[in-house]
Amino acid sequence: MSTHTMKTFTAVLLASGLLLSAPAAAGALDTGPLGPLGALDTGSLGTESLGPENLADTPRLASVANFRDVAGNTGAGYKTANGHRLNRGVIYRSDAPTKTSDADLATLTALGVADAYDMRGQSEITNPLIGGQDKLPADAVYKNVPIEFSNLIQLAQTITSPEQAAQFLVDTNKSFVTDAAKRTQFATVLTDIANNDGAQLFHCTSGKDRTGWTAMLLQSLAGLPQQTIMDDYLLSNTYLEETNQKILQQITGALGAQAATNLTPILGVDASYLQAGLDQITADYGTVDKYLSEGLGLDTATIAKLKAKLLA
Repeated sequence: MSTHTMKTFTAVLLASGLLLSAPAAAGALDTGPLGPLGALDTGSLGTESLGPENLADTPRLASVANFRDVAGNTGAGYKTANGHRLNRGVIYRSDAPTKTSDADLATLTALGVADAYDMRGQSEITNPLIGGQDKLPADAVYKNVPIEFSNLIQLAQTITSPEQAAQFLVDTNKSFVTDAAKRTQFATVLTDIANNDGAQLFHCTSGKDRTGWTAMLLQSLAGLPQQTIMDDYLLSNTYLEETNQKILQQITGALGAQAATNLTPILGVDASYLQAGLDQITADYGTVDKYLSEGLGLDTATIAKLKAKLLA
């Protein structure tokens, strides 16, 4: 492989959020027309969404930057539309825990993580630059449920603007609805979460797209307001901020400032990405509930088990 091709390949890996995780930090990333990745209107994630109970906050993991609780990291858990609360400490989401520190392993063990579902494809896991096996608590059961993305080299060679990069993730979220193979894999993750005991963890590479979609499905079936779901989805921009700062610097060094500008939207999430998938659900199934039952084929017993885990 030529030096130019290797640089291109490395840059797209970085741009796709496939670098090893780093702890979040302050500062914002300029995405051009999409606005700052770091800017987040917390909206319904403020005190209105959190209860008064004095529960310990979900810890931030230094070596797994986008690790968090599907039910919310503080207080009594996110509030549903009918006033119930989500159970914290039951289902977690993250980026790939491939470089988990000993301290963070101890935290995951203390949190009772029993099963981990890895939605990365084999090309992501085995890639010598950015892959690696999950590093989990000794008793945790690992399962790979691959949901493949586009060819990364081709992606780097074809993206020529921030708008095109954003469209790639818009189309990706739509494919979570239209692609039968992807629907089957999402169904597998949700079914296994429903049927296994102990705290559950699911992740992809950066914990924002496939993971964000899965979190949305869980939160939707539990009855969270749409704004709370969207605000929680956008938190990936905060949790991945320091990682993305470093990635942009490396893309700039390898391919120049314009390439970094072009590829920046792929590093984070934008409301338009998730909304595109939700709009596709409306077009194809009408509601998220019908997508779960008809699109993913989840039976009533599985959905009931998930609700029982999620709802306090």
